[in-house]
Amino acid sequence: MKITVQRSGGVAAITRVWTVDAATSEDKQRWMPIVEACPWDQVPSRGRASAQAAARAPGKAAGQADRFMYSIRAGQHRATLPETELTGPWHTLVENAKVEGHETLRR
Repeated sequence: MKITVQRSGGVAAITRVWTVDAATSEDKQRWMPIVEACPWDQVPSRGRASAQAAARAPGKAAGQADRFMYSIRAGQHRATLPETELTGPWHTLVENAKVEGHETLRR
């Protein structure tokens, strides 16, 4: 299972991407509970609206200038959330990916 967290927006408008490749059975056993704890089907509608606004003006979502947007992919799951919605299991998933993933920068 491949897990990708992309953070865009912010003052510098640099996109950072963290990628985890949970390939071994041990990796999958560790990551699956973290991924499945996230409410993929319950992404708040304002999160979707913020994602659409960010697509038009990155970093300017929902009237909150220079906030980060997070696009998260894990296997077949997809979600885009503003940083203000990055709580609970979402926060756990993103922080673990930042610590254990391979990071790349995009301008």
